[in-house]
Amino acid sequence: MSVQSVFPRLETLLPKVQKPIQYVGGELNSTIKDWDAHPVRWALMYPDAYEVGLPNQGIQILYEILNERPDALAERTYAVWPDLEALMRENDVPQFTVDAHRPVKAFDVLGVSFATELGYTNLLTALDLAQIPLNAKDRTEDHPIVLAGGHAAFNPEPIADFIDAAVLGDGEEAVNEMTDVIRDWKAEGRPGGRDEVLLRLARTEAVYVPRFYDVDYLPDGRIQRVVPNRADVPFRIRKRTTMDLDAWPYPKQPLVPLAETVHERASVEIFRGCTRGCRFCQAGMITRPVRERSITGIGEMVDASLKATGFQEVGLLSLSSADHSEIAEVTKDLADRYEGTSTSLSLPSTRVDAFNIDLANELSRNGRRSGLTFAPEGGSERLRRVINKMVSKDDLIRTVTAAYSAGWTQVKLYFMCGLPTETDEDVLEIAEMAHDVIRAGRQAAGRKDIRCTVSIGGFVPKPHTPFQWAAQEDPDVVDDRLRKLRQAINADRGLGKAIGYRYHDGKPSLIEGLLSRGDRRVGQVIRKVWEEGGRFDGWHEHFSYERWIDAAKSELEPLGVSLSWFTTREREELEVLPWDHLDSGLDKEWLWDDWQDALDSVEQDDCRWTPCFDCGVCPTMDTEIQIGPTGKRLLPLTVVNS
Repeated sequence: MSVQSVFPRLETLLPKVQKPIQYVGGELNSTIKDWDAHPVRWALMYPDAYEVGLPNQGIQILYEILNERPDALAERTYAVWPDLEALMRENDVPQFTVDAHRPVKAFDVLGVSFATELGYTNLLTALDLAQIPLNAKDRTEDHPIVLAGGHAAFNPEPIADFIDAAVLGDGEEAVNEMTDVIRDWKAEGRPGGRDEVLLRLARTEAVYVPRFYDVDYLPDGRIQRVVPNRADVPFRIRKRTTMDLDAWPYPKQPLVPLAETVHERASVEIFRGCTRGCRFCQAGMITRPVRERSITGIGEMVDASLKATGFQEVGLLSLSSADHSEIAEVTKDLADRYEGTSTSLSLPSTRVDAFNIDLANELSRNGRRSGLTFAPEGGSERLRRVINKMVSKDDLIRTVTAAYSAGWTQVKLYFMCGLPTETDEDVLEIAEMAHDVIRAGRQAAGRKDIRCTVSIGGFVPKPHTPFQWAAQEDPDVVDDRLRKLRQAINADRGLGKAIGYRYHDGKPSLIEGLLSRGDRRVGQVIRKVWEEGGRFDGWHEHFSYERWIDAAKSELEPLGVSLSWFTTREREELEVLPWDHLDSGLDKEWLWDDWQDALDSVEQDDCRWTPCFDCGVCPTMDTEIQIGPTGKRLLPLTVVNS
């Protein structure tokens, strides 16, 4: 039976809300398929506003892969702003997809991609608006399977009560395998109901179903063990790793937004994974090993994306794009191809020690010379050894001097505050570094209009990293250091006026720390915050620290634990961590040893270019590092005329 669009009811509400265009759908390259002709239906959600969610590469890739299947359809849904939420409740309009405006409750799967844990309250809003029970145990076979993915899914325990399943790692092959399982179960008449289809998914050993696992606690609040509660599910869940990126050239037809979004460009992922070994970086750890897309594969994707969208910028994406083994050839050949057109190239993520002016000149050949962003992360040399960010102050000064000499006038430097072993002195060295950058820039450029922006983020210890055992810094300490840093930057007025200063206070970071390293007991805190009005916690204007503090106090302290127990407490080596049964491939002993190296300020090299350090990923996941050079070029070049 076909599912009816809710748009007739929604349309009357749109004149009453901000940015109504974000809810109407119909974007270039979007897809609407016949409901009855496709037995498996996915609703894909990025749990944030349209302007943040639409450009998300993960959602766009899965959307296209699923819609290419003859037996499946996929539509998209995003978090609705509080103004529309209130009207939807008043007028009985359920959570809907933006493609065909079908009710989310009608789909087989609601797949939610979490880039940050602060989106958890938006998940509860979407479930409630969709008329899906918040607790997974209360759902029947008539409700969608609520599936979590994305980086936060590597510890889904805080939302274990609210999700039916989670997938770790790459989604390209995982969604196809899940679709096959669900299609077959439905074709057989849904035998065994909801439990049976979840069991079939769990037996793949790549889908985590929390209801099939029990958690026991010790008297002091620590976890004693996490074990299956039935014999036919695995003890550990493995992450999925897509090895041949050239075989998955998605998105082929990127979505073009109707409303303004945070990124309006064609984005091409040039490699996946990172082996730099930054100890704070969860993304770099959980996406190992490095897998490069070939230079010819990149060229084909750039060409296809530009033709399909009309965008004038191409972002060459990865965790550290200048580390691609053929980045010089990639940028030169693409710059040659699009020279004289309005098309520009960008590397959103660039390391100081992988950057050079030749590369920058290729990226700006069309005359667009935007600011350069570098991330030393730690203010002092000592602290950068602790976090394994092997960049010296001299490296940075040499790089920015060359950039200013070549005509750039704006540099942005990104740091973190609250890192393990950090002192006030470490943070104050940021001011000295920024002053030296301005001095070097003025001397190199021979002019005064040189700018530098210092941007500071709060450090949050993450699962599956060497810092997963670390104590998180108290927000008051972080805020005090940031105040001292501002004073130090402005102490020299002649230099300080050329330095912009942006920072986030430590309070949201502490709550993110609770959600990133919490266990199932934290779920009640999330629900309490949501019931008290928590929405869009990743947006400073909506975030309420007091609401989270009050909820943590009321929900955790009766259980003998607390907000500080989950955040500012350092873990012991043998403590069972909430995510230990979820296998990222990284050996826990290797992570612990790297944590001890961090405390001793011992650096670790990049295993792409040095012998294996036995982190465990390649043998555990049956994978290997895949890098060039391929020796190929984007020739013969077809120069594109504007």
